[in-house]
Amino acid sequence: MKKHTIWILTVLMVFTFVGLLCIQIFYMKNIVSIRYEQFSQGVRQALVNVAIRLEQDETRHFLEDEVSQIESKSVYTQRMGTQLPTQEGIQYSFTTTTGLEADLTIKGAPQEINKFQSGNSVVGKHFQSMQDVYRSHYLYQKGVLDDVILNIIATASTRPIQERADSALVRRYLTQELDTLGLKMPFEFAVLNQAGIIQYRSAGYQSADAQSDNAFVQTLFPRDPAGRLHFLKVYFPTRQDYIFKSISFMVPAFAFTIILLIIFVYTIIVAFRQKKLTEMKNDFINNMTHEFKTPISSISLAAQMLNDPAVRKSPAMLQQISTVVNDETKRLRFQVEKVLQMSLYERQRASLKLEEIDANLTVYNIVNTFKLKVEKYGGQIEAHLDALNGLVEVDEMHFTNVIFNLLDNAVKYRSEERPLHITVSSRDLSGERLEITVADNGIGIRRDDLKKIFDKFFRVSTGNRHDVKGFGLGLAYVKKMITELGGTITVESEFNVGTKFIIILPLSKN
Repeated sequence: MKKHTIWILTVLMVFTFVGLLCIQIFYMKNIVSIRYEQFSQGVRQALVNVAIRLEQDETRHFLEDEVSQIESKSVYTQRMGTQLPTQEGIQYSFTTTTGLEADLTIKGAPQEINKFQSGNSVVGKHFQSMQDVYRSHYLYQKGVLDDVILNIIATASTRPIQERADSALVRRYLTQELDTLGLKMPFEFAVLNQAGIIQYRSAGYQSADAQSDNAFVQTLFPRDPAGRLHFLKVYFPTRQDYIFKSISFMVPAFAFTIILLIIFVYTIIVAFRQKKLTEMKNDFINNMTHEFKTPISSISLAAQMLNDPAVRKSPAMLQQISTVVNDETKRLRFQVEKVLQMSLYERQRASLKLEEIDANLTVYNIVNTFKLKVEKYGGQIEAHLDALNGLVEVDEMHFTNVIFNLLDNAVKYRSEERPLHITVSSRDLSGERLEITVADNGIGIRRDDLKKIFDKFFRVSTGNRHDVKGFGLGLAYVKKMITELGGTITVESEFNVGTKFIIILPLSKN
């Protein structure tokens, strides 16, 4: 798959996932907002109902005695009959002018009784006069009742709020009203006066929790004078849990979307890595083919020359052909070792033959061996092996290859503008560790490439130089071997200034 195709698919999928997540988040926010509004409306309705019930209780308290007295004196408590007579008749109670009391029951059809009451009979006239008396009594009693109600309004607010709205009664009313509205959840409440001073509160009430965004306030007895108003303040400690529990069904869908997004991102990353690895392997194959082609061609040409009788008769020619065959064979063997290093790199864990060696001595011998190659290019190499204790437990062959690889890179990436200079040093570190550095004054490494140089098949760009050969395996091999030996390797570099590799190994425990 082409790279731009992967990018197009990536952009489309990212846009789709982002849109899906935005829709889900928007939907969840709307649901939460609706749930909060429904909850708030329910609570406010419950508080209004509680306030109404408390007012009704107080009115009932004041009127019970007064109403009973009024009813005992009211003319309607006397059996004067109903407004509409029944089949059993209508009964009158009256007192004569001489002081005699009498009861009179008139039975018959309701229509006839109504005619009788409104007629010109003695009873009818008496009934009319009685109605006038009762009407005047009623108006009087109504005036008394109005006085009682005005008295309630004037004196009720002077009663202690604890008597007007008992704590247990308030809790019971709140519980009943909230349960009726389906809001079965714990709550805390308090009753405050006009100044905001708490008159009483529930056991778990905390003023810090009863903030404006979490509490609901209802005026109790709103007809009281302004200076004597009291307020019922309620908050719900588990309101958030209650709200989000109602939308918990959305959490799995949101989680699955996040998981799919993570899987998609991981898949895209793997796809790009695989594509990059494929490109690197193709480069590796091309480089390997080119590197193998030259020595094989040289050896083949030398073999053809040996078939010439004239060449076989010339010792000088034979010596030259022998030298060519030997050099090209070494070159071919070196390339094969590079490929073998790659196979070693692919293993989960290298098979190492650990032994205790003196790193100072081994590095010194490597420097002496490599000195001829450095001097061939007009450079120089110095060794400053200052470590007092250089005993490390390593595989000597792989340790030697590591140092050779670093020195070989210093030669490969030398600067054409100045003579090559390589410095190899060692020093003691705290914590029973040894530091070995290989520094050069070559072309350096760009900052963007520094974090990739230990990747397999990665090769640093050399600009206009085309004489640097290789497969991009050397530093990957170095990194793996140092890690297998229990050490670390880091690099410091500045472009067009030079590069320094720093190896840190643990000292031998013996």
